[in-house]
Amino acid sequence: MLIEVENLKKTFHVAERQSGLAGAVKGLVRRKTREVCALSGISFQIGQGELVGYIGPNGAGKSTTVKTLSGILVPDSGKCTVDGRTPWLERIEHVRRIGVVFGQRTQLWWDLPVRESFDLLRDIYSIPTDEYRRAFDEMVHFLDLQSLLSTPVRQLSLGQRMRCDIAAALLHAPPILFLDEPTIGLDAVSKIAVRQFIARINRERKVTVILTTHDMDDIEALCSRVMVIGSGRILSDGSIADLRNRVSQDRILMVDLADASDVDGDIEGPWNTCTIAGGRMTIRYSPTQIATADLISKITSKYTVRDLYVENPPIEEVIAQLYRNHAQ
Repeated sequence: MLIEVENLKKTFHVAERQSGLAGAVKGLVRRKTREVCALSGISFQIGQGELVGYIGPNGAGKSTTVKTLSGILVPDSGKCTVDGRTPWLERIEHVRRIGVVFGQRTQLWWDLPVRESFDLLRDIYSIPTDEYRRAFDEMVHFLDLQSLLSTPVRQLSLGQRMRCDIAAALLHAPPILFLDEPTIGLDAVSKIAVRQFIARINRERKVTVILTTHDMDDIEALCSRVMVIGSGRILSDGSIADLRNRVSQDRILMVDLADASDVDGDIEGPWNTCTIAGGRMTIRYSPTQIATADLISKITSKYTVRDLYVENPPIEEVIAQLYRNHAQ
């Protein structure tokens, strides 16, 4: 396995202080702290070429995990190897083999043009000239950076900077890429461009990608495997289909009625809920209670239907239910 994590634990000590002058004085004399457990013994394995979504609420431990895997943080206990190395013990060799993008931070130099930032990274990573030129041309082409190369980083929009940061993380051709909220705050066009590029390098270059995000559209568009973390523990690990089946097997039937006046009063049937608004009937049901074909036949025999389709509940809803189940 390319990445192996076993019983990883990390606790932070957070300072607390009362408000006001009295609180400030007390804080100088005796500082009060509380423990925050970020990781509570997580374990997982990731193989070469996988594209894994790593999701959870704020404070769940996602960024702590990524920072530990990238060698920024040292865990309290547990084992972790990335490409055969312990990240925090072999940092110099380790960082040559990984790329990291933190959505709210940049690795580019704020006052320099983008091209000069890339050139500095070439020197830092000691990238041979021909390899750098090949990687540079590829990044500029696929991420559409040509018009940005002479622009100081501070003058870039968030979407432009994010594309440049992703390029910067890949100039030294790492086989592993950690992406922490890479599409945060991006517009729809920029999100699509970033998703397409991530999928491309994973498919064509077999780059192993660990993606943490709150954007479930990113997860559904990119990830064949999803790990869900909550309160420092891995709550689920598998495909999106596995996650849905574990939490709920419900489906949603959307029916556009030709004539909404056909519906009179409440509608009873073998389903969980049924609502009607603006001529659209929305039925939430479980296939274990009634087969989809039987439900459609039942509706179409009673009402004149203009259109209909079946969909899964939104992935955000599934994740939220998993958190609630875990909290109970």
